[in-house]
Amino acid sequence: MSASTTTTSSPTDSSNGSLAISYGAVPVVPGTNSQKPFTLSERLSFGIYRYSSYSPNYLPENVLVDCPNDQTSRWSAYTNSPPQFLTLKLRRPAIVQKIKFGKFEKSHVCNIKKFRVYGGLEDEHMVLLLEAGLKNDNVPEVFKLRCMTEDGAENLPILYLKIVPLLSWGPSFNFSIWYIELHGQDDPMYTCARMKNYNTLRETEIIKLCLKHFRQQGYMEAFGALQEQTNVRLEHPLISELHKYLVVQGDFERAERFIAECIDEGLMDEYLNKQDYKHTWHMKYTESEIKPGNRGGHQLVVDAKKRLIYLYGGWDGYQDLSDLWVYNIELDEWNLLCERSESSNGPTPRSCHKIIFDPISENIFMLGRYLDNSIRTSDYIKSDFYLYDTRARTWMQICDDTSQVGGPQLVYDHQMCIDADKRTIYVFGGKILTPRSPTSSTEPEYSGLFSYHIATNTWTQILVDCHHASASQADVMSIKSRITHCMVFHNKQRKLYIYGGQRGKEDLDELLTYDVDSQAISLMNKENSHLGNTASTEAKFEPSSGYTLRATIDCDRDEIYVFSSLNKVKDRRDVHHGDASNSFWVYSLRTHKWSRIYYCRHNAQDVNSINKANFLGASKGDGVLEPCPRYAHQLVYDELAKTHYLFGGNPGIFQYQQLRLDDFWLLQLEKPKREEVLKHCRFLVRKLRYEEMARSDPLKAMEYLRHNISDVIDHTDSEQVNNFHKLASLLFKSHDKGQDSSLSPSATPELCAESERFGTGTSETTKVEMTENVGLGAAENISLESNESLATSGISETASSPSGSSCTKRARTEATCELQNRRAYLFNKLVQLMPTSMVQPERNLSDFVVI
Repeated sequence: MSASTTTTSSPTDSSNGSLAISYGAVPVVPGTNSQKPFTLSERLSFGIYRYSSYSPNYLPENVLVDCPNDQTSRWSAYTNSPPQFLTLKLRRPAIVQKIKFGKFEKSHVCNIKKFRVYGGLEDEHMVLLLEAGLKNDNVPEVFKLRCMTEDGAENLPILYLKIVPLLSWGPSFNFSIWYIELHGQDDPMYTCARMKNYNTLRETEIIKLCLKHFRQQGYMEAFGALQEQTNVRLEHPLISELHKYLVVQGDFERAERFIAECIDEGLMDEYLNKQDYKHTWHMKYTESEIKPGNRGGHQLVVDAKKRLIYLYGGWDGYQDLSDLWVYNIELDEWNLLCERSESSNGPTPRSCHKIIFDPISENIFMLGRYLDNSIRTSDYIKSDFYLYDTRARTWMQICDDTSQVGGPQLVYDHQMCIDADKRTIYVFGGKILTPRSPTSSTEPEYSGLFSYHIATNTWTQILVDCHHASASQADVMSIKSRITHCMVFHNKQRKLYIYGGQRGKEDLDELLTYDVDSQAISLMNKENSHLGNTASTEAKFEPSSGYTLRATIDCDRDEIYVFSSLNKVKDRRDVHHGDASNSFWVYSLRTHKWSRIYYCRHNAQDVNSINKANFLGASKGDGVLEPCPRYAHQLVYDELAKTHYLFGGNPGIFQYQQLRLDDFWLLQLEKPKREEVLKHCRFLVRKLRYEEMARSDPLKAMEYLRHNISDVIDHTDSEQVNNFHKLASLLFKSHDKGQDSSLSPSATPELCAESERFGTGTSETTKVEMTENVGLGAAENISLESNESLATSGISETASSPSGSSCTKRARTEATCELQNRRAYLFNKLVQLMPTSMVQPERNLSDFVVI
């Protein structure tokens, strides 16, 4: 490993514009004191402190100068074997908010496809600030860095910043970094108070770690003295009270009542809200005599207030359709409003169009369609725009060609959303249909972002496609348009969210936001979802952009839902059967994280495999009836009932290219409830009480098992019942220490206490994976007989096992120590359900001692 003391600072002139965000900056007036105004984010000076290696002529210092047209102006590692790194040292401690990576003037195989950034006040002790990757192009990229402590309470000052390349775009090529800029604030007037607060926070955490260590080792006099002198409490008094009931006194009934009170007070709501949804599909067998037929490429919208769902058009495998249907959710029935809408002044048959529902006027707006190449003539390619009045049940053509009044050209595979409060419709993306011409370019054209103001009947182009002729003009805003993307509108944040899509052969996996008021565009993937935390160290976990995605949004919950199914390829009807799967995802706008609610892979599809229960479109995944994989389907969300509805689509069976589906599904998502977590906690408490009984009074334990534990078991759940039956084996188990290996010091380290007044803990911070679906059958996975907590607590077997001298000093027998250990182990599981701010630190003092 080499080190450098280079002190060259980052250049003061940015070739790509300043990233500084000014807060109350005062303009400099000629003739006055020209002191630089204070800004919260400015360019930071730094030097090269250390590096893993470098290739000749590709020195680490090259990253300090931005020369995109010089191929040698970069740091290049001597090898791509890990670990390779580049450590920067700032001029002084700073709050670093952003990092900018410059690039070569064209794509390069040595660009880093994946990297991590660490930071800290010491070069040997750093925390993860970012995990992300660079695109292989010539556009500089800026990433937000984590600049707050884990709990978000204080700013995170750093002096050293370490960049660790993990993967280059050319897998066998060395890593290269061309240019680096850091932005933040290092003014001592600003950072001094942050450093003080940060050090105070660190000191408090150190004291808590000591308190935790003293209690779990039984050094209660030291525990009390430290707590009294520092006035730092290990945990919230309520948690200490639970420890007293459960661990010290062994009063299981009182502990149960106390846990029930905590749940009623909502202390476990934060834990429940963090759990994934449980999903349930229901096939809708409607009572209607008539209902919509098989189709794909149709459209659905929901009138949540009147409990209605409207369906229009689509392709049945042979022809486009123009029928309009309404489904009454309360009555569970379909009604046909128009069999052929064109005969009622409505739109012609079509598919791949878009419709939206205006909840204020109760009108439906329709735009776009797909045309076969054979009928793409100048006379026929017009972007007609229609309105359906659901009150009067009449059609009206608003415009016969929106491109003539400032709107989009005829497009398909676009997306539409409505801002009902501002009476504005937004249309983004899609391919533009152009007349057939043997001399025309084969390069597809994509549509930009348009808005339509309903009250004034006015179209406005907001963003042009990045390849549009006007995109190069300085005053024209552009965006990379696409197809097969998702777009939803958050009516409270007043933002459009755009995810995924495809442009030619390129899959776009970015999550964009567009603020409709400020016209600001942000890239969520980079600025939020890869910020340094535990989850970001895992592989990228989000819906694949190559799939036909359907998205909805719940503005009250701040959640975006994405249903992913079959993968489309060049030929719309030829599907990779190996990718025949369904998955459902949730993106939290509060935590900026994806969660996969379920994933189900299906065997290669044929007509028989999707014709279960005599209903085309149903398929058994994991033994449960659910929709078969498909594309060209539609998914809508009833925000009032918190329910999704799915209809039809193309199952993608190559041998039956005309086959379309007419199945109708309801999807419900539910979080675990308070009653479930209470039942689960009662099971854990009673299970421990039963285990203690089984050692002293097997007959009493048997009665307790039959009545008390049986009451908290879901007897319809085979896994829970199986685990319940296993508990009976404890009645016939020898509890002699010499025969029961589970009670030996090597299996369960025993901690004695100095006084009967205090209970002992064991690893009261070990993060044990409690069953994600609280109250379900994974309870046995957190068996109190497991040594997972003790083995990872950081307490050595030698230190924790009673030697002859230690037991002479301590007043407890080994059996009592074992009993205390098991109670403390359960306590450790229960506090995992409480808010983090109320419980002891997760880490152990012994984690920092390596011998």
